[in-house]
Amino acid sequence: MVTASSNSKSDIAANFEEIEGRIRKSAETWERNANDVDLIAVSKRQSVEAIEVALSLRHRHFGENRVQEAQEKWPDLKTRFPDIELHLIGPLQTNKAKDAVALFDVIETVDRPKLARVLAKEMKAAERDLPVYNQVNTGKEPQKAGVFPEDADSFIKECREGLGLNVIGLMCIPPVEEQPAPHFALLGKIAARNSLNRLSMGMSADFETAVQFGATSVRVGTALFGTRSAP
Repeated sequence: MVTASSNSKSDIAANFEEIEGRIRKSAETWERNANDVDLIAVSKRQSVEAIEVALSLRHRHFGENRVQEAQEKWPDLKTRFPDIELHLIGPLQTNKAKDAVALFDVIETVDRPKLARVLAKEMKAAERDLPVYNQVNTGKEPQKAGVFPEDADSFIKECREGLGLNVIGLMCIPPVEEQPAPHFALLGKIAARNSLNRLSMGMSADFETAVQFGATSVRVGTALFGTRSAP
């Protein structure tokens, strides 16, 4: 069960204003249009009440890490707010692919050929052509999902041409102990040579750097909602 957020309604509203302001400032600094950067509010282990505060602020882009948790919170919210765009930003098991296709509007973590094949099958069955991102493991970390940079081009091609997936961009999660800038730059280079113009990168600690390197969406959670509840 997801408990209430540690932040009050006024805290959450202030946090949204601050983060959106920092995105605008970073975009201006690097001569980008702030409207080209979407703020994905990560509601992982946050209460429905906290999400409703964000919705009251007219925010509509959200991210969840787990299919099961999202199923508990989002069907009713999406019925009440049909313009919500819900992103899956966490690892996806193939046995949850059907549920993910039914609930989410964007899947950002297509990270391996087997999952890509299953998603293509489930989307065809559901008659849904969801936009997806390919996840790149820019740090080549063995414990982390995503294709290695040297395999990204062939994986993107297979997803697009072999499976007919609507690949619109790339996403990454840099190693926590390294500077994120080189990883963001690498993701941008891979996207450019594959004619992809969407980059999902940057979280609470590094989203301003991500904007500098071309992020079109940043994934921010605790800086907006406060401390998450226990799993």
